[in-house]
Amino acid sequence: MNLFSHAARLEQANTPFAIAQIIESRGSTPRHQAQMLVMADGQILGTIGGGMIERLVIDEAVAAIAERKPRIFHGRMARNGEHAVGSDCGGAMSVYIDVYGLRPRLVLIGAGHVNRALAHAAAPLGFDIHVGDCFEGSLNPDHFPAGTHLKQADSISAVIEALAIEPANFVIIATNHQDKEALDKLITRPLAYLGLLASKRKVQTFTQALRQQGVSQEQLQRLHAPIGYNIGAETPEEIAISILAELLQVKNGKAGGLMQDDVRLKRDQLVVMRGSGDIATGVALRLHNAGFKVVMLDLDKPTVIRRTVAFAQGMFDGETSVEGVRAKRVESVEQAFEQLDRGIIPLLVDPDCATLSELKPRYLVDAILAKQNLGTHKEMAPITVALGPGFEAGRDCDAVIETNRGHHLGRVIYQGPAQPNTGIPGVIEGHSARRVVRAPTPGVMKSIIKLGDLVQEGDVIAHVGDTPIIAPLSGMVRGLLSDGIEVPVGFKIGDIDPRGERADATTVSDKARAIGGAVLEAMMHLAKRR
Repeated sequence: MNLFSHAARLEQANTPFAIAQIIESRGSTPRHQAQMLVMADGQILGTIGGGMIERLVIDEAVAAIAERKPRIFHGRMARNGEHAVGSDCGGAMSVYIDVYGLRPRLVLIGAGHVNRALAHAAAPLGFDIHVGDCFEGSLNPDHFPAGTHLKQADSISAVIEALAIEPANFVIIATNHQDKEALDKLITRPLAYLGLLASKRKVQTFTQALRQQGVSQEQLQRLHAPIGYNIGAETPEEIAISILAELLQVKNGKAGGLMQDDVRLKRDQLVVMRGSGDIATGVALRLHNAGFKVVMLDLDKPTVIRRTVAFAQGMFDGETSVEGVRAKRVESVEQAFEQLDRGIIPLLVDPDCATLSELKPRYLVDAILAKQNLGTHKEMAPITVALGPGFEAGRDCDAVIETNRGHHLGRVIYQGPAQPNTGIPGVIEGHSARRVVRAPTPGVMKSIIKLGDLVQEGDVIAHVGDTPIIAPLSGMVRGLLSDGIEVPVGFKIGDIDPRGERADATTVSDKARAIGGAVLEAMMHLAKRR
């Protein structure tokens, strides 16, 4: 059976499933390009190569379906084709797992005028609509949008059983005289949303009766009643809009309120970062995971070598992902805010910060790491933080973060400069400057191996112009400049990690995490003072 035709049928039936697709493979792996469909119970169609690593991907896909969120799986292969636990690594693959067939299920108890209007209003929003009632005449299909599932039974309790309501469902009760019976059946169930169309007096009466029946306060607090927003609604269509507004607020996890207040809140959480390299990405991940809204500004073609752990790669590819967090290149501030609403970090080509007047961020972080100040000043945002040499806290910015490895790495400086640039790379297993690959001649970069590949000392790993670039030592290629970039003599174009198979080119470094934590500390401290 064709995988995608089967997926289309599942999507039409709103049956949850996941598609697991290999997005990157290195070294010896069973498949380099493949897709696999995974059902919620672990059944599959297609394969990504079999073995233990496929079983792990299936487990991840089942978990993604349960969580209703996509994810990325990174796995290493042992030479025998199984998943590598230790360092016996024959290859590695990354698999993107996306989830489908998850249209939210809206269950309407009662088929009267308001629920009919609700069904018509909710249908264009992508809800899978189910309606139940005791009266067969109320369930005329002509009263509801196409595709509505209708259930009829002799009692509301029987209707509810027939509807097979699940915890992820959104349920609204709007009957003539069976509201209490419906509440008795549903109030103790965990649901995504339970709403009751009733007057305040009726809600009070029902609430008192439910307490006497032993329903807990926590369970009562999950009931939305009286339902909807107070917008002066009178007609069934107006009432439906007020109800849907509240339901969508709950579904989308938003605080509600006027949009102008939401924009103000968003700007209070907005961080603009200059730079999108590997250290900047470590900082962005820390801030994103702490709830801040991060926008990254950079060159059209950033000269970053640790591309697997740098959002800068999204400038070349249009979109990238690091540790499960997505970043996407955008062309305007409007598009940037759209991506922020989706939980995606926007990347803007704007090295000169011309968009700051539109973005109006509360925080600005200079994470270019150019060893000099390329134009950052305190007037750019209410709170400004800069990384490393070239900045003086109190003059150029509000805080400077120490970036030199050693005892003071990650120290927040509120007055004065960071330590001067030593020009010496960090030491890994006794190697410092030797592990850094530099261009021996000017020219255009062209690699012949991939990030994450294992190389031996003396191997040719790239060309700059016609000049071959030789690996200075054995290990894993952790950094490599993008192809097509013209570089001068001495420019840093690569990085070999002498730990080899024990190295990791897919997650941010300890240094980036430490600096990210320091930036977060500085921002919180300065925000509290102001």
